[in-house]
Amino acid sequence: MGHVDIIKRALNLFDKLIIAVAVNSAKDPVFSLSERMTMIQDTFKNEKRICVESVSGLLVDYAHAQNAKAIVRGIRAVSDFDYEFQLALMNRKLKREVDSVFLMPGFRWIYISSSIIKDASRNGGDVSDLVPEHVNKMLINKFKKNSTKKVS
Repeated sequence: MGHVDIIKRALNLFDKLIIAVAVNSAKDPVFSLSERMTMIQDTFKNEKRICVESVSGLLVDYAHAQNAKAIVRGIRAVSDFDYEFQLALMNRKLKREVDSVFLMPGFRWIYISSSIIKDASRNGGDVSDLVPEHVNKMLINKFKKNSTKKVS
């Protein structure tokens, strides 16, 4: 719900949000690009100011092509800030017209990351109060399928 919190607060700052969903070659996602887009669309199905798009290449190039004025990023801790600061500087070098806006999640979500949620769910932990209901069901189903595979 940290992502949901950031998005809701960003809606207070901007008339429209494009949620850009990308494939990160440095990560091995639990869900496919299509599944992640569906989760976001289902979460915000009643919010007309949100558009969910798949993106390849540099996010800053995509933002510029969409005439976006800013890229919104969530920051939980100082460790996030170091990486995000470097990324913002590189984005500014590449596309000066696109600003970076950093939002911190509410205190309830400050200690939570998607990696921690996935790990807890993968190991049978109850994360139902940390993610939207439909996302929790997808996590349970995904890890139930994976747990039926034999470990050698």
